[in-house]
Amino acid sequence: MAFALRKGVGRTGWLLIIYGAISILFGLSALLWPGTTVIALAWAFGVMSLAEGIVSVFALFNREVAISRGWLVLYALASIVFGLLAIWHPLAVVSVLLIFLAVWLIVAGIYRIVFAIRVRKEIEGEWMIALSGVLAILLGGLFIAYPGAGLLTIAVWIGVAALVYGVLQLAAGIRLHKVKAVL
Repeated sequence: MAFALRKGVGRTGWLLIIYGAISILFGLSALLWPGTTVIALAWAFGVMSLAEGIVSVFALFNREVAISRGWLVLYALASIVFGLLAIWHPLAVVSVLLIFLAVWLIVAGIYRIVFAIRVRKEIEGEWMIALSGVLAILLGGLFIAYPGAGLLTIAVWIGVAALVYGVLQLAAGIRLHKVKAVL
């Protein structure tokens, strides 16, 4: 039993170290080349969407599909169209998605402010909810006013998140190797 556990822990440790290293490299590249990162992410989503659409087309020929053929056709077409657009015009697709994000942030910010006003007598610290609403509105407005900067900001956020994730995976992998040595 101890041998199987040691072997499994060791394998998992190496996987975490590999995932961590890849994530750290991705995070660094996102921070060094945020514009290229945004284009690459849009392209990757396009490839995944195109693949999903093609798989859905093949699913149309399966008699035991859990969803109606009409929905499956709609989903396949939407996936293929989005995939092709993201591959051929990644910057345009990312810009449109950024506008959607900006509008959502503004609506969410207004909602938070209204919510904070309505619950101000029932809870303490409602000003923090209102402040988060104001910040969401400001961020949404900045994304609309400066879409290029917004795209680069998102790439930087993704890079920082990938770095943190990679460091955590690396640390977990190293710890598992230490546990393997004890077992």
